[in-house]
Amino acid sequence: MGQDSNPSVSFFYHFATLEDPRSERCQLHKLGDILFLAVCAMLGGANDFVAMEKFGHAKWYWLKKFLELPNGVPSHDTIGRVFSLLDSEHFIRCFLGWVQTIHRVTAGEIIGVDGKTVRASLDRAKGQGPLHVVSAWASANRVVLGQVTVDEKSNEVTAIPRLLEMLELQGGIVTIDAMGCQKEVAAKVRERGADYVLTVKGNQGHLEEDIVGYFAALDEGSKRNRQRSQATHRCKGHGRVETRWCDAVPVPKTLRHLDDWKDLRSICRVTRVWTEGGREKSEVRYFISSLPADAQALAQAILGHWGIENGLHWVLDMYFAEDRSRARTEHAAANLAVLRRWIVTLLRQDKTLKASIEKKRLQAGWNEEILERLLGLS
Repeated sequence: MGQDSNPSVSFFYHFATLEDPRSERCQLHKLGDILFLAVCAMLGGANDFVAMEKFGHAKWYWLKKFLELPNGVPSHDTIGRVFSLLDSEHFIRCFLGWVQTIHRVTAGEIIGVDGKTVRASLDRAKGQGPLHVVSAWASANRVVLGQVTVDEKSNEVTAIPRLLEMLELQGGIVTIDAMGCQKEVAAKVRERGADYVLTVKGNQGHLEEDIVGYFAALDEGSKRNRQRSQATHRCKGHGRVETRWCDAVPVPKTLRHLDDWKDLRSICRVTRVWTEGGREKSEVRYFISSLPADAQALAQAILGHWGIENGLHWVLDMYFAEDRSRARTEHAAANLAVLRRWIVTLLRQDKTLKASIEKKRLQAGWNEEILERLLGLS
């Protein structure tokens, strides 16, 4: 298949080591041809294997510029079978190799780690739970840094350390919701050279109780802390006005099991107030961090964490129909999840088209010059 003049940058280069899982007698279509077709088709708007086959027939003459296709366009069954058989762990490692050539974590960059369930991958007849994908998202550049897949949301606890081990995190700030508020996770983040901001809920013994109690004492005046830092942030969007108040203090020595949390330096409280449907609503959340007690910096990290929800998860459901994907056979769901995140990252990195993800995909499907440019083929 065609490659960019600089193979260390071309993502096709990083997928050359994938082994074909099919027996030789079943290899009527080259593995590289099938993967190339799948990438092009998804860039051009295809969300499932049937649409990929139709894209192949519609773009036959263009595809022949780069592929031999000795037995024509592979059928959707063939494409689906290859995706179900491909080693998903190897596929992810290939993806990570490509990402690391286009992105380096910079000092202070916010890296949101969060899970997402592919609901339609549930198969009750086979006793198979829905696929759960844990992704790492660089908020500033909106790049998927990596992912791991598990078969249930509860397994996210074990998936997060595996994901962190795969990533280059030096100098970054890793933000994780309450599921990832684990001593082992905090230690792994620090081991990888990054700082952490972890959401606290009642899953860690007395941790939330002690933090809530400490801030309550500060509010009542029974405790004082001269190093208390505060920040306020107001924003408008989606028809509502939201105000956030952030309080941060150095970690109190009275916090139980303090030494269990690697390099814990501060605790933080964020109070959100917003109006929705004419009614005022509020929410209070608590956090621990290896960062100093700087309310402004902590508030930015916490706000930045939501980038993975808005910039990735929402896009995957809205434009790639991930939540409705019924690919279930063996590794198909996991490999399609990798491919979607690969395409989102590729489109986010493009600066030549001033358009949304949806409109970029439409243009890639309509205009072969744009498709070639996005793929690094021109």
